[in-house]
Amino acid sequence: MTGRRHLLLIFAACSAGAALAQAYPSRPIRFVVPFPPGGGNDIVGRIVAKNLADVLGGQIVIDNRGGAGGTIGTEIVARSAPDGHTLLINNISLAVNATLIPKLSYDTVKDLEPVSLIGRQPNLLVVATASPAKSVRELIELGRAKGQPLNYGSGGVGTASHLATEYMKLITRAELVHVPYKGLAPAVVDLVAGRLDFIISTVATALPQLKAGRLRPLAVTTPARSASYPDVPTMNEAGLKGYEFDTWYGLLAAGRTPPPVVYRVNRALVETLAAPAVVEQLALQGVEPSPSSPKQFSTYLRAEIAKWAKVIKASGATAE
Repeated sequence: MTGRRHLLLIFAACSAGAALAQAYPSRPIRFVVPFPPGGGNDIVGRIVAKNLADVLGGQIVIDNRGGAGGTIGTEIVARSAPDGHTLLINNISLAVNATLIPKLSYDTVKDLEPVSLIGRQPNLLVVATASPAKSVRELIELGRAKGQPLNYGSGGVGTASHLATEYMKLITRAELVHVPYKGLAPAVVDLVAGRLDFIISTVATALPQLKAGRLRPLAVTTPARSASYPDVPTMNEAGLKGYEFDTWYGLLAAGRTPPPVVYRVNRALVETLAAPAVVEQLALQGVEPSPSSPKQFSTYLRAEIAKWAKVIKASGATAE
C-alpha cells in the first residue's frame, strides 16, 4: 500500500508540473540581474529577455538587484516561489562566491535550478606592445630571467581577472605578484604605462587599447581559439595544459522548480540563442552563444565551483 501511495504521489506531482508548464507563463516573468545596469550581465540579460519573451509568449521584466558581489539578487531568486516566474541570469561569480563568501544565505547547488548556459566570453592575456614577450612562455621566462616576480593587475581581490591569473600561477608555478585595482579599466591604463607586466582581461575592456595598438594579446583563455582573434593561441596551445577560463553567463530558476517548467524555459532559450538578431547582438559583446541542457549546465556549474574552490584556497583570496 505504501508503495502504491508513493507512486500516486509521484504521478500527482508530475501531472501538476506538466499542467503548470502548459499554462506557463501565467504572469510576467521577473528576470533578476544581480548586478547594476550597464554591466555584462545586464547587457546580455536584456538581449536575451526581449527575444525570449516573444518565444514564450509572455512578458519579461528586468529587475537589477546589484550588491554584495551578486549575492543579493541571487538570494532573491533562491528564495522565490519555484514556479519559473522568477529567473536569474548570473555568471562565473555564482561559482566563485560559493567558496569566496563563507556564509552565504543560500546553497548554490540546492537552492537554484540550472536552466541553461547562455554564452561564453573569451578573455585575453595581454601585455603592453613595449614588452619583449611575444608568447606566454617568453613572458614567464622573462620573469625568471629578471630574477623577480611578474606584476599583474586585476579588477580587485576575488574578481574573475584575479582568480584567472591565480589559476595560471597554480599551473605554471610562476612567481607572480598581484596588484588589485578598483576595476579592470585602471589596470589596463597602468599596463599600457609599463607599471604592470600583464593582465588577463575581458575582450571588451582591452579592446580600445588593442585597437590603438598599445596592447598585444599573447593567448586566449578559452579551450578553442576566438573567432575575433583567430591568430591568437589558446592557453593550452601556449603550454598551459588544462587551463580553461572564460566569462560565462547562465539562466537559473529557484530550486525545486518543476522539471516541465524548467524544460519549457530551456527549449525557449535554445530557440532564442539561435535567432540571428540575438547571435549578432551577443557577438558585439564578444559573447558566443552556448546553450545547454539543464543537466549539462548543472554538471558544468558543479565543476566550476570545484575548480574555483581549489584556486581560491591556493591563493588565499577572501571577499573584500
